[in-house]
Amino acid sequence: MIELTISGRAKDLGGFSVRRLIPVAKKRLVGPFIFFDHMGPATFEPGKGIDVRPHPHIGLATVTYLFDGEMDHRDTIGIHQTIRPGDVNWMTAGRGIVHSERTGEAARAAGHHLHGIQTWVALPVEHEEAEPSFHHHTATELPEIERDGVRMRLILGEAYGETSPVKVFSPIFYLHVESDAGSIFKLTDEHEERAVYVVSGEVEIDGLLFGEGEMIVLDNEASIGIRTVKDAVLMLCGGASLPGERHIFWNFVSSRKDRIEQAKHDWQSSADAGFENSVFALPSDESEHIPLPD
Repeated sequence: MIELTISGRAKDLGGFSVRRLIPVAKKRLVGPFIFFDHMGPATFEPGKGIDVRPHPHIGLATVTYLFDGEMDHRDTIGIHQTIRPGDVNWMTAGRGIVHSERTGEAARAAGHHLHGIQTWVALPVEHEEAEPSFHHHTATELPEIERDGVRMRLILGEAYGETSPVKVFSPIFYLHVESDAGSIFKLTDEHEERAVYVVSGEVEIDGLLFGEGEMIVLDNEASIGIRTVKDAVLMLCGGASLPGERHIFWNFVSSRKDRIEQAKHDWQSSADAGFENSVFALPSDESEHIPLPD
């Protein structure tokens, strides 16, 4: 039943830990998910916070989902949106967008906790150069699914007979699950590729125990039951595999290597020009940027 188990690689970003699950050498994507980061949990003292300076994306959609805290998003199509627990920020980069992610003034002044998941969804070839867009959905807009001892929120796509209102580009599912110790539920089986990520707690799958920070990638033919050993928070994700290969460099994803090279050139030349009359621009009220890595 189990194809692969991935343990998150923790990276300290100056008092703030990020645990990366995919991509890894043995598994580049799960369905269209090409990037999966577990942020925190972290506590920021008053005056401290997150400051992810403006940076570009192409060929993907970003999804931010928080369990605790808040984060401000600004982008080059004029969106300024605060995301809070249970909400969804879905940003389609398409042919190119620049955004920043920062702790808002009120949260920074008061001190706050931050805990969440950030994912990237690779776009089908026919949508890789789509117009950039941004959609925000509050927690109250997302379908809630309940089983005995199990509570689910459908973030993206279709699962268990429900459909999320978030506009997507290929078959996909993404669920936030809270399950009580002793509960058993069946993993949705209508999707080609599926994975379970254990945010906290402990679960049993196919007779094996898995705990915090582990992603279990499952055989696409298997009917999977999940037994909760200790109260658990899980993220379930997957969908249809995308035809063809996907290349990834820094924040760029594409089916074409030459498109990645073009994006690298465009970001560097835009920075050299001070983001004036260039391919990439900065969000309003922003003057910083993250340089192209070596």
